[in-house]
Amino acid sequence: MAITITMGIQKGGCGKSTTTGILSHLLTENGYRVLAVDMDSQGNLTELLSEQPSNEFMGKSVLEAMQHNNVDEFIVPISDKLDLLPANNFLATFPRWIYTGKTYSGDTIPFKGNPSLILDEALDQVREKYDFIVIDTPPSLSEQTTNALCASEFVVVLFECSNWCYSAIPNFMDSVEGARNFSKRDTKVAGILRTMNDVRRSDAKAFNEMIQEDYPEEVFETIITRKAPVGRLSLYGFNGNSELKQALDQYESFYEELIERVKG
Repeated sequence: MAITITMGIQKGGCGKSTTTGILSHLLTENGYRVLAVDMDSQGNLTELLSEQPSNEFMGKSVLEAMQHNNVDEFIVPISDKLDLLPANNFLATFPRWIYTGKTYSGDTIPFKGNPSLILDEALDQVREKYDFIVIDTPPSLSEQTTNALCASEFVVVLFECSNWCYSAIPNFMDSVEGARNFSKRDTKVAGILRTMNDVRRSDAKAFNEMIQEDYPEEVFETIITRKAPVGRLSLYGFNGNSELKQALDQYESFYEELIERVKG
């Protein structure tokens, strides 16, 4: 039965998609069967893993998988051990479909049920096939994010070392607690990952220390610093990338910490 992990924070630019992609890659490199789920209509995780524009997946994405309650039909194989449920910009119409039954194509597919558990119930169809399901989320406390949280046993909270992200953390932690109380997954925070750290800035150092003081049990020891090879993953991907080892180096320790927490 898969362990399901969501990457989240309602602020953009915190490395959610990159971290989700890297975690998916590291899990498969260690022999695990992984399903990566893109719940962000920007489709960045989709493009990172598939190396195709997200618009290539119109009509064959996670949105249709939820609307038709058929996950298998919309899974895209990436490698022997990695599959993807892709996303594109039409995922932004997910709330409209929930509350009106209208799809982006003009069809009517009435929805009945709990609007926060759609993804969870859909993923139940495939959990036995994977060791891990890893979910990327949008930079908002939206229906997409709520569904991802309610479908997960664990949440990695991404903390970009800045004032705005610092102020976003309490609301997001409340959302995780809400999912824990509302869903059947006993959703909990696996940890807070400090990302996008700029070693040249004293304020980044201060925010790193502040979040550790506020959440001493949750914060991972690993701090992800800004490095060009990580930023260029969106250009070069994971295949034939001469910079890949440099991009992944600092994530290895995060990976080890995370595995210890979710499997320990």
